[in-house]
Amino acid sequence: MKITVLGATGGTGTHVLRQARAAGHDVTAVVRDPARLPDLPGLTVATATVTDPDAIGGAISGRDAVVSALGPRGLRAPTTICADGAAAAVAAMRRHGVRRLVVVSNSGMHVDDRDGPLTRYAVKPILKRVLAHAYADMRAMEDLVAATDLDWTIVRPPMLTDGPRTGRYRTELGRGVRGGNRISRADLADAVLRCLADPRTVRTTVAVAV
Repeated sequence: MKITVLGATGGTGTHVLRQARAAGHDVTAVVRDPARLPDLPGLTVATATVTDPDAIGGAISGRDAVVSALGPRGLRAPTTICADGAAAAVAAMRRHGVRRLVVVSNSGMHVDDRDGPLTRYAVKPILKRVLAHAYADMRAMEDLVAATDLDWTIVRPPMLTDGPRTGRYRTELGRGVRGGNRISRADLADAVLRCLADPRTVRTTVAVAV
């Protein structure tokens, strides 16, 4: 599969690159600073501003799928990187006839019947206050992506760790993972790549957690 990755130098994006290349995919990383990328044989690098649809168009044209692992650098400051990056990706994908899009969001800003009382009434309300700016950006991204006619998937992880890739995690379509409060970035990347080839995940949300 030919995959373009936005947010390729972030914690999750780097794992997506490594795992996708290890699996034999043709991968293009869109970055501002190529020096921050891992040294991966066969990786194609496109230097561009991810919020500019014209700038990223060449890296999206002719691809099978786009993965956005964009995220704010400062979780407590106002930001629009996720929403702006998604808007640019959607515009470029429409222009070049690319349909498959997977974006990484979060599960902390969503409450459903899979959450226990502590999570629903204490943990998530606190997170929503502390991470209000980051959550607002990701919510805008989710709304934008879900309103498109693309073959999109929104992946919602809980707290991310730097643990290893284990493959031992749970997923739920359209609802949260009961009792799931963390996942490694490596396992999140594994889940993202699995979503790309799974038609059940098209036009729905996928919660993922240990």
